[in-house]
Amino acid sequence: MQFKFSHAAVTLSLLLSTAVVEANQTEDNYTLEQVVIFSRHGIRAPLATPSSSLGKLTPHQWANWETPAGYLTVKGGALENYFGHYLDRWLINNKLLNENKCPSEKDVYIYANGFQRTIATAQNIAVGAFPGCNVTVHHNEKINTMDPLFSLNIKDDSEKYRQEATASINQSAGDGGVKGLNQRLTPIYQTITKIIDYPKSANCLVDKKCDFLAENSTIKIEKGQEPSISGPLDTGRSIADAFILQYYEGAPLNEIAWGKINSTKELDQIVSIKEYYNNVIFGAPVIAKQVAKNLLTFISNTFNKTDNKVTLLVGHDSNIASIISALGIKPYKLPNQFETTPIGGKILFEKWKDNNTGKNLLKIQYFYQSTKQLANMEQLTEKNPPQIVTLEMKNCPIDKNGFCDFDKFINYLNNITS
Repeated sequence: MQFKFSHAAVTLSLLLSTAVVEANQTEDNYTLEQVVIFSRHGIRAPLATPSSSLGKLTPHQWANWETPAGYLTVKGGALENYFGHYLDRWLINNKLLNENKCPSEKDVYIYANGFQRTIATAQNIAVGAFPGCNVTVHHNEKINTMDPLFSLNIKDDSEKYRQEATASINQSAGDGGVKGLNQRLTPIYQTITKIIDYPKSANCLVDKKCDFLAENSTIKIEKGQEPSISGPLDTGRSIADAFILQYYEGAPLNEIAWGKINSTKELDQIVSIKEYYNNVIFGAPVIAKQVAKNLLTFISNTFNKTDNKVTLLVGHDSNIASIISALGIKPYKLPNQFETTPIGGKILFEKWKDNNTGKNLLKIQYFYQSTKQLANMEQLTEKNPPQIVTLEMKNCPIDKNGFCDFDKFINYLNNITS
């Protein structure tokens, strides 16, 4: 299925600032030749609803959202529109795209996972970036189904792989594996228990499951399904997801979690549960290598076999966590954010040419909105740009300008996807 947009008819584009965004590379020594952007979808409605399984975890009513569970919100769409506008200015200022004409299919290729939130994110980025142009967003015909390109399902049903994957997850969890991680997270679990009034929940009063921490933590590795961990880590991340999405959507802190979260620091601690879940599972090297293979192959083929100047892929935080792990990205810190794979964040794989030597170079940058920019629905402009952090692969060291050897990057991709 394909969607085409005539952006002149889109009122959101009228809200965008016309401020010129400064280019990251203004030196004449380098030329930007190609970019692959992997974006996480924008702000969506949480999966926690009064009728969901999480409804049994608390006597309190989960917030009702106008947007269906899991769908991109109107605010999320507007923020992606702003982000698209900023990216367009960045690409123009770096002379990859032409300001005075619409991009062709060769100039820009957009592909989104099959869910509403990923498709709508891609649509809104296109609207913001290329108003007045017809830009195709490619995706599966059937909406709200996982595209094989973005699939995180296990493909190996051997007992050997199951054991290796389980060991890898436990290793990524740190000392004592998942059990040890749960012990270290006990103070945060206890905070969540108090916030949701778990002793008064249906889980406790009806089902007699009154110890939040006593849930069995079972690692599940099964062919055809996403890897998972049951127990407090899984339950905690679902609760944290609901709270942080309220915050991003603009709810004041004193309205989030029924007014029981006392500070952004406490919210940050709760969100860490969600971060641990994603990174422990999808960041586990044995898992990451398998579930990121299709995407990394696609990225490699884009650089090696296409002339597309800009390729945009829109998926999920779990995709990003697996890509980062499979590429051997060194530990990084994203200032002014609770998340390591923030909502709406975009990793740019940039191919540059050194004009003095003719050598191809790679720069990997994380463009993302701060929690403040998200919560306040701030436009991204020259004076208020997104946060930008340069990433580094262990096997492709960067120079003082953030560049590594492009051929070394491609060789590494070929080795891990062969």
